Amino acid sequence: MDRCKHVGRLRLAQDHSILNPQKWRCVDCQTTESVWACLKCSHVACGHYMEEHALKHFQESRHPLAMEVHERNVFCYLCDDYVLNDNAEGDLKLLRGALSTVVRGPEGDPSKPSRRSLRSLASGESPSSQPHGESGRQPAMQTALWHRRQALLSKSLRAWFGKSSRGQQRLEEERRKQEQEKRKEELRLRRMEVKQRLLEELASSPPRKSARLLTQAPREHAIIPRKFRDPPERTPLLSRRSLGGARKRRRCYPSSRRKVTPGVTGLRNLGNTCYMNSILQVLSHLQKFRECFLTLDLCETEELLAKTSGVNKSRVVNGTPHSNGGPVRNDKPGGLSGSKQSLPPSLNAAELVQPKEPRSSRQMSLCHELHTLFRVMWSGRWALVSPFAMLHSVWNLIPAFRGYDQQDAQEFLCELLDKVQQELESEGTKRKIVIPFSQRKLTKQVLKVVNTIFHGQLLSQVTCLTCNYKSNTVEPFWDLSLEFPERYHCVKKGAAATAYHSDCTLTEMLAKFTETEALEGRIYACDQCNSKRRKSSPKPLVLAEACKQLLIYRLPQVLRLHLKRFRWSGRNHREKIGVHVTFDQVLNMESYCCRDSLSSIHRESFTYDLSAVVMHHGKGFGSGHYTSYCYNTEGGFWVHCNDSKMNVCSVEEVCNTQAYILFYTQRSVQQTSVA
Repeated sequence: MDRCKHVGRLRLAQDHSILNPQKWRCVDCQTTESVWACLKCSHVACGHYMEEHALKHFQESRHPLAMEVHERNVFCYLCDDYVLNDNAEGDLKLLRGALSTVVRGPEGDPSKPSRRSLRSLASGESPSSQPHGESGRQPAMQTALWHRRQALLSKSLRAWFGKSSRGQQRLEEERRKQEQEKRKEELRLRRMEVKQRLLEELASSPPRKSARLLTQAPREHAIIPRKFRDPPERTPLLSRRSLGGARKRRRCYPSSRRKVTPGVTGLRNLGNTCYMNSILQVLSHLQKFRECFLTLDLCETEELLAKTSGVNKSRVVNGTPHSNGGPVRNDKPGGLSGSKQSLPPSLNAAELVQPKEPRSSRQMSLCHELHTLFRVMWSGRWALVSPFAMLHSVWNLIPAFRGYDQQDAQEFLCELLDKVQQELESEGTKRKIVIPFSQRKLTKQVLKVVNTIFHGQLLSQVTCLTCNYKSNTVEPFWDLSLEFPERYHCVKKGAAATAYHSDCTLTEMLAKFTETEALEGRIYACDQCNSKRRKSSPKPLVLAEACKQLLIYRLPQVLRLHLKRFRWSGRNHREKIGVHVTFDQVLNMESYCCRDSLSSIHRESFTYDLSAVVMHHGKGFGSGHYTSYCYNTEGGFWVHCNDSKMNVCSVEEVCNTQAYILFYTQRSVQQTSVA
């Protein structure tokens, strides 16, 4: 590099390693070849021609400059190039002169020649080509000849040793080692090719699950509504001898499968699908949303279970469950591993891996996938599920999320609910979904629940500042996107940023959403001011100044609060606002509703309880990781859903998270569902 900006003033101590040739060896591997000395500390390590311990030292200490003690080249690891310039004081030039003095010996002692002189003499340069005034020319020639004789002698000895029996044995061992290494490399390349081919097949056509997977293992009692439970399997009557044998086997081989708490089922990450897993966990833990989808296609599923109950019988071999319907994989960790409060872990919690049974695009339905996935997650039988079928349906029905790119959880939630609503409204006319014709009435009930559970109404009120006339417009909403106040947008570094490090509160963001905003200039055409003007009059409209305010006219059953953490910056990309937002477990929305709706709404309906939180880990929009915190209504505890990892947590831990999407459930709705 012509100009390296990392070359600064060198401050080397008298006992520095670079000034002592006895220390010119790597401190890790003790080699003396390609030795580099750090110009910031006294560390000496080998270069990239050996074991690259100098690069490891840079990664640990972040010291960029290093000098090769023999060639005296300087390399900058931050610029990833050799340094050709020097600082203003000329420290590198002085250091090279000092090293040449150290190598040649004190006071230019010719009895200890440098490596450069030895290399020049060994390459065939005659002593006469050197200046006549240089002293010590004859001893340097003798040293070079001695090194030459040593090299020829070692070469002849190696040739003689190679022809001996012991040398032949060593050569045979080296040849075997080389063949073994070559065989290992071929196997590694073959495995890489197979893995690449499998990944390409998965990207083009992900596997599909079947409804008969619900009968892979024996059903156990689950904490789900009675009308959604599967019919119990009838066991044949056993004789006393068979009962005694079963008891003996139970003592010798204890059961390796234990009951998993319903709802505590992890979703495996299939390649940047954390956004989908977090949203699916939240939707499955919203009780009313889950129960309305469990009612879908109930009769058809029960009929399918009755047909396949006698065909796909699960069996246990050596403590491991197997099934004819599809593969079952056992994991050693239990279904739940908690830190503060944990559920009893199972010895071998089974994972549901869906087989490859792709359907055509006409038969795909997100409603069917949600119904099947919720039944599996709340059956109490599976600790982990690989949602290949859900991913396959999302790829085909929502093309914007096709592939393994990073996606936004808020955008995925809006697209998923919109597509589900379209499927329910179509009633099978445009797309053949799994809801039978006899369940059209049930479909309308589910559609009503989906439309009303997140649906609310906003009152947009524009006030004319000239005549104080208020124009009201009612608009629907499914979520509230809350912006951060202006003082949290510019997060700077240094001591001047202490004012921006204070926590933001959720009530402050709601107050900003419902505050009165003044419209710029005279742009509002007031109906009251223009009431006396005729429609056919050539006179222009009277424009006046106005202000606008948004208030909540009707509250939804489940309130979704989207915190707009990502904003467009001046460099044409989205930055994240990493300010912590303080929120409570109970939220009162009375102060954010319009006065006209206060009398019609019951006072208990203003109170909301926290149900779920979606959290984004990371610093940017195109990177990071999504997890969710969900409240298990059946067990009465909070659980952290991190793809396949499920951990029980406390309310304090949930409230201390950096929330991205908040889900609050209306208290009156909770009491009705519990009753």
